[in-house]
Amino acid sequence: MENINQDKKYNKLITVVSIVIPVAVALLFGINLKRLGFDVEPLSFLPPIYATINGLTSVLLVAAVVAIKNGKRALHEGLIKAAMLCSIAFLVMYVAYHMTSDSTSFGGEGFIKYVYFFILITHIILSVIIIPFVLITYVRALVSNFEGHKKLAKITFPLWLYVAVTGVIVYLMISPYYAH
Repeated sequence: MENINQDKKYNKLITVVSIVIPVAVALLFGINLKRLGFDVEPLSFLPPIYATINGLTSVLLVAAVVAIKNGKRALHEGLIKAAMLCSIAFLVMYVAYHMTSDSTSFGGEGFIKYVYFFILITHIILSVIIIPFVLITYVRALVSNFEGHKKLAKITFPLWLYVAVTGVIVYLMISPYYAH
């Protein structure tokens, strides 16, 4: 019961962070510094970097699950922290790119266009949904509520992995259409 009470003291912070991050990203995504008159170079080199970071996040998540299944709690914890840092790095670079560059439209046609937009839309929706899942799962481990952590991690892991993997797929699908 004590672990559950400790969980609850983080709920307000998790709620605030889970709302602030997507709202801030949406607001910043809509701000193009060049159109506002700032003399900034487009950060066009960032998409392959942040796509690689998404790929690395995927690897870290899978490695973290393997580590915990093999009883290596400290390694699991380190891998999850690294995955969280990668996700934060991705987010910062993604926003920086979109604040300095025009959005790229997908140029594919026919069935592949529907596949792309399905992957993109599910990626975007789940990238918002995953924030509280990751934070609550992390806090449960932090306060030693390992039973609650394990139960929620069974949902968090596949969602987070999907977001990370589809981030790479979206990049690979749109990369031929980036202006060079």
